[in-house]
Parts: sequence; C-alpha cells; structure tokens
Amino acid sequence: MAGSTILIIVGAILLLTKLFTTNPLEGDWADEDGSFNMSVMKNGSIVFSIPEAEEASGVDVDMKYTLNKEEKTITIMADESGFQEVADRSDGQYTEEEIRQALSSVITTFDYSVDQEQLTLTEREYGEQLVLIRE
Repeated sequence: MAGSTILIIVGAILLLTKLFTTNPLEGDWADEDGSFNMSVMKNGSIVFSIPEAEEASGVDVDMKYTLNKEEKTITIMADESGFQEVADRSDGQYTEEEIRQALSSVITTFDYSVDQEQLTLTEREYGEQLVLIRE
C-alpha cells in the first residue's frame, strides 16, 4: 500500500515538473496561409522555411528566440549575417532583401497561445495574428 502511494506521488511530481518546465512551442509548425514553416527547438533556435524557396533549393533561415512562459511571449530575433548566407546558398534564386522581406512579419515580439494543435501568435504592437498548425 505504501509503495503504491509513493509511486503515485512520484508520478504526479514528474508530471507537474514536465508541465512547468517544457517549452510549449517546441516542435514543427506550419503557417495557416502556407507562407512559411517554423521549427522551434529547445536551445533558443528557430528555423523558418519559406515554401517557395524550399521547393527551389531547400533554403532554411536560422534565427534565435527568447521565451517568457510567465508573460506568454516569444521574441524572435534575426541573425543579420544569416540572411546573406541564405541568399548565397540559394544560388541567386533569392536575394538577401527578398528573404528579409519574406520573414519581416515574424521578427518581433508576440503574445502566444497554444490550443491543442494550434498556435496563435499575436503581434504586441499592432495586434496582427499569425495562426500556425502543429505538424
């Protein structure tokens, strides 16, 4: 009897720890409009794939993010030198400016909300929303 009680308590502690320490945004997400895909990783890295570029040459754009779980915000930051590297890898298909323009709407701070398999990012200044679906 005491063994099963201890097992239940340990299980509850593990579940609560996982709930409060994991990144709720981690994983692969697709923009509802199909304009980009996003992979959020544990280490503060985020990778955006632009479908048009992906078909042509498999271009991915690496960026960094910070997550504040208490305020439910995510800030996505551009790696300025990374845009030129991505343009160079596209073999002239895309310029640095085209890549920057394609991702300009995500380089900001968002309030986030996760509801089952849907992520809503609400831009803090103007209130514009991006809706993404978990892949």
